[in-house]
Amino acid sequence: MLYWLTEFSDGGDVFNLFRYITFRAGAAFVTALVFGFIFGRPLIDFLRRKQGKGQPIRDDGPQSHFAKAGTPTMGGLLILSALMVSTLLWARLDNPYVWIVILVTLGFGLIGFADDYAKVTKQNTKGVSSRVRFLLGLLIAALASFAATQFHPEALRNELAFPFFKDALLNLGVFFVPFGMIVIVGAANAVNLTDGLDGLAIMPVMIAATTLGVIAYVVGNSNYTQYLGVHFVPGTGELLVITSALVGGGLGFLWYNAPPAAVFMGDTGSLALGGALGAMAVCTKHEIVLAIVGGLFVVEALSVIIQVAYYKRTKKRIFLMAPIHHHFEKKGWAEPQIVIRFWIISLILAMIGLATLKVR
Repeated sequence: MLYWLTEFSDGGDVFNLFRYITFRAGAAFVTALVFGFIFGRPLIDFLRRKQGKGQPIRDDGPQSHFAKAGTPTMGGLLILSALMVSTLLWARLDNPYVWIVILVTLGFGLIGFADDYAKVTKQNTKGVSSRVRFLLGLLIAALASFAATQFHPEALRNELAFPFFKDALLNLGVFFVPFGMIVIVGAANAVNLTDGLDGLAIMPVMIAATTLGVIAYVVGNSNYTQYLGVHFVPGTGELLVITSALVGGGLGFLWYNAPPAAVFMGDTGSLALGGALGAMAVCTKHEIVLAIVGGLFVVEALSVIIQVAYYKRTKKRIFLMAPIHHHFEKKGWAEPQIVIRFWIISLILAMIGLATLKVR
């Protein structure tokens, strides 16, 4: 919104700063962070009053989780509010990729909100039917993937780019939209499965978002793409503003979510943030790199898939409990130990993801 101030610039005044993505990204980060600090406590108090018993705790979960009974959920509202306010203020609103990511984030956020609301009001861990959530997610992802193809350069439309290779492209044709749907819905649900311990999901999300923001800035700048040999996708650099806002809002939330958490992110936040990561990957043509950068989320999701499939076949379990972070809890690892180690893994994977830009 504030980008329009550049109309008053003669090229040598303060208004000229608003032309620079990096300046607006920094401003978006600070805005979202301050928003989180200001409104975090009032929102938590409001959620505690309205929810009463807070998020229901699974009966079959680790025993340590019962001490968290009464903690309110839907803390993702703080992140999403900070993200949206900051993005609307500092991003260029004439950029289609900005709107694709915003609408995906809001769409999955609404799905998560409905699920959290059902859990809290019914005091049941089941919430909205998983089939309903999945179908709604597919619909949002389909619209986003199709929209992204309409704004991609003709040479990259419906193409799948491979990391580590300069010119390797695979034309998926009509199958690109279904592929994009899998990426977005898969990312949303993978982050949702990871969100099981205080602070476990939000830091890897911020690390992945920062990485994708750098990638978006690079692939949206022809000078960088020519030097690095990556595909040029005009306009994607503006996504750096969104990722900066996400990180700022995420840090504001983490202030209250650090163990012991004053509020849980809930599906409101995890589905929305995962969907945002998937949408950014589709927009920037870095879907495979997302699987590297978000490798922690992939492992968490795979642990559930493997556990369920193996149990149906043999009536036995591979892991003590899935997702895999609960397996380590059952083995006696302390919650902060799991969280910090998973953060370290996420950071390492992010470095590998960024390395794919230079290796080409």
